[in-house]
Amino acid sequence: MGGSRQRRRGDTRQRIQDVAVELFAEQGYEKTSLREIAERLDVTKAALYYHFKTKEDILISLFQDLTRPMDDMIEWAKGEPQTLATKQELLRRYSEALTEAAPLFRFMQENQATVRELSVGETFKDRMLAMMDIIKEPDAPLTDQVRCVSALFTMHAGMFALKDIEGDPEDKRKAVLEVAIDLVTQAHGGTREP
Repeated sequence: MGGSRQRRRGDTRQRIQDVAVELFAEQGYEKTSLREIAERLDVTKAALYYHFKTKEDILISLFQDLTRPMDDMIEWAKGEPQTLATKQELLRRYSEALTEAAPLFRFMQENQATVRELSVGETFKDRMLAMMDIIKEPDAPLTDQVRCVSALFTMHAGMFALKDIEGDPEDKRKAVLEVAIDLVTQAHGGTREP
């Protein structure tokens, strides 16, 4: 948990991204200016400009950094035999990647119009389609295909629906993952592997 992002905590590019996400969340993407991001960071606008020319650049870089683990995970799964064990492992890895990218997903949820206009919206859709291809069996009965698709939606919904429920975030993450794995396992007529 917290692998690549934690290690780079000190670097300026990373700090700019973190502050930008905070401001986007507080006052909305449209209302946030590069000047405000620079002020909160206590750097000159020129220093900010060295890393990012526009706030769209900041957003795109965030998407790329936070979703790279997801792309790596999809590549890994494509190279594996399409067994139940592979799909269960894919869900486990996805659960961790989603936790890392939680601030970004909150932003997407609250700024859907902006996300649709940006190129990143397309990338996200492509990634979801790739995940679906790996998770579901094309010739499985329809109910089993629905179970597999529901497993992915369960993981996304779990991030938002459970945030207001009392409890430890890690316990919630595990509960959501367990339900997603159960759905995929059931779709394969199998029993859950440890």
